[in-house]
Amino acid sequence: MTTPSGRLFGTEAGADLVLRRSYRAPIEDVWASLTESERTARWYGPWEGQAGPGRVIKVQMAFEEGEPWTEMRIGACEPPRRLEISAVDEEGSWLLEFALTASGGGTELRFTQHLNSPKELGMVSHVGPGWEYYLDLFGTARDSAPAPDFDDYFPSMRAYYEGLIPE
Repeated sequence: MTTPSGRLFGTEAGADLVLRRSYRAPIEDVWASLTESERTARWYGPWEGQAGPGRVIKVQMAFEEGEPWTEMRIGACEPPRRLEISAVDEEGSWLLEFALTASGGGTELRFTQHLNSPKELGMVSHVGPGWEYYLDLFGTARDSAPAPDFDDYFPSMRAYYEGLIPE
């Protein structure tokens, strides 16, 4: 069984869900896995469009039922350190941030989902296990290792995320 690692941090607007991962790879290579369509296709889905801050791209959620396409706005793109994207769908709004730091010959990734409303905060028991899965899938895709099984994440991690209290 996979151990959940997410934490909640209180903010003025609500809370931030934060997950961290480490990779034995240069920061530029990890950045490429986050931003190049042929590489995002391996762990999240491909994207199309003209990328850049303030622009909208279309992303296919290849590991979700029906493999839907969704529009995402790029809020910030600071290679190879920070990417901020957002989307709005029937579930609500999604403000996501990926921050990379070179560390000891490898790279640390800090993923944040900004939860800026009670409804978004109420989704943490569902989105937390999902992000754990996607970040682990990101790692296995980078290493050409077998993909994790979503059943190892949900519903088993749900109670952990339901019990999180913002720090």
